[in-house]
Order: sequence, then C-alpha cells, then structure tokens
Amino acid sequence: MPENNLTVVKEFFLLGFKGSENLRMFLFCLLLMVYNVTICGNLLIITLVSTSKILHTPMYFFISQLSITDILLPTDIVPNLLHILMNNGATITFIGCMAQLYFFCIAEASESLLLTVMSYDRYVAICKPLHYVSIMTGTLCVKLVITFWLLSFVISFIYVIIISGLKFCGPNIIDHFFCDLVPLQDISCSDTFPIKVQIYLLSIPLVGIPNLIIIISYIKIVRVILQIQSNVSRQKAFSTCSSHLTVVSIFYMSLLSVYTVPKSGQASNINKFLSLLYTVFTPLINPIIYSFRNRDIKKAVQEIIPKYM
Repeated sequence: MPENNLTVVKEFFLLGFKGSENLRMFLFCLLLMVYNVTICGNLLIITLVSTSKILHTPMYFFISQLSITDILLPTDIVPNLLHILMNNGATITFIGCMAQLYFFCIAEASESLLLTVMSYDRYVAICKPLHYVSIMTGTLCVKLVITFWLLSFVISFIYVIIISGLKFCGPNIIDHFFCDLVPLQDISCSDTFPIKVQIYLLSIPLVGIPNLIIIISYIKIVRVILQIQSNVSRQKAFSTCSSHLTVVSIFYMSLLSVYTVPKSGQASNINKFLSLLYTVFTPLINPIIYSFRNRDIKKAVQEIIPKYM
C-alpha cells in the first residue's frame, strides 16, 4: 500500500471480554475487590518492612520492592479494565496505549530482575551463610535495586520506541483488555519480523539471563541442602527459599502460558484469562505467599497494630 494512502490510527478500541452483561458485572466486582485487596496487602508489606526493625534484612527489603511492582502492574491495568467492562469495550489514544505498554513492561521487567536478585540472596544465605552479612550489605542491596529499576526503565523505553514505530493503517480494534506487545503487532500493517527479532534480543537480559541465574542458583542451593545431615536443618533450609521458588514458578509459568497459547479462535479468550492471572491475580498472591507461615511478618503485624489502635 502506498505510503500516502495509509490511514494513521490515532486511537485503538479495546474489546475486553466478550460475554453477557452479567458476566461483565461479575468480573467488574471481582476485579475491583481483588485490586483493592492487592493494594492494601502490598502497602501493608511495604509499611511493615519500613517500620519494623526485625524486617530490616536484605530478604524483606527485596520483598518490599516486589510489593512496589505488584502495586504498579495492576494499577496500570485494572482501572482501565473496569472502564472497559462497564462500557463493553473502550477506546484508548495511541499515546495512552504506549504509556500503558511502557508501565506494563517496567513492572514485568523489574519483577523478573528482582526475582533474580532474590535468588542470589537465597543462594548466599544457604550456600555461604558465614559470609552472608559481609556480602549482602545494605549498600549492595541498594545498588542492586537501583540497577534493576534503571534497567527496567531503559529497556522498557526501547520496547515502546520499537512498537511505536509500527504503522497502524487497518482496523484499530485490539482483541484484548490492555495494550500488549503481541496484540499490537497483530493489527499492525508493518512487517513485524524485524520488530520480533529486536524484541527477542531485548528479552535476553530481562528473561533469558535472569532465568539462567535463577536455575544455576537453585541447582547450587539444592546441592548444599542435600548435603545437610540433619532433617530438621534440611527442612528449615528448604523453607527459607520455598516462598521465593513458588513466586518464581507462578510468574514464569503464567508468562510462558500466555505467549505460547495459539492466538486464534477460542484461544483468544483463554489467552485473556491467562493474562489476568499474571497482571491481576499474581500481585494479589505474592504478598500472601510471603506472609503465610512467616513468623517475622506475623510478629511485625502484632507490633504495629497497637500503634494504630
């Protein structure tokens, strides 16, 4: 198609979830409740870590950073999703779409890098316990956090620049509930192969390398744990990293399931519900996993409640 005949798309229409009004109202109420609980739960974690001295350790510092990403991600997605459900679809400007994509990428990238840092923390704690304090210093923790946030902002910005360079000249309807990478590529009239290659290369430092570090860390952790003679000590060592391993599994399995399900026919709806898992429900689950059977957090809650009673 000649360049001067292209119709420049200035806004997109997000279809959201197809279904009856009752289904949409049910999803609206469910997601509103989940969003409120998610924000309150993660704010509680951040407050506890910042105020309770018993939680002033590298592990809980990283957990508080995870709570920040778990607030950022649903806040980027859910308010507009609620609007879409109320109106059975909604328009979003091109700039608004790119902004939503940018913050989505930041949240996903920062969580991936943060989970990697946390796996290194667990590796040092279990494999080098005598040197843990000297290695995982406050200065190192702050530097690691600053580094992964900067990487997330920069690489996400490059992602958005690449996607914004696509030409949208056909239908402006996105069969999704937010501006994601794949749906935007699907409706573009540009050759998306170079874009896919660039995105794949940019995914290496955000997904490939972090996955490799996590796998290597846990291979070494398992080796050390299996060498422990005492069953009690072995179980205690496993419990210190079980929460993190659970969060890692949920995060990467949900992402892989979304981007490996075929995107045609009925699979489109399946893909949307899988996307709900990691954009809305995972941020709710994470603080629950880290709080469940965690004596330090329970003790911190018991200390902080009387101050506000």
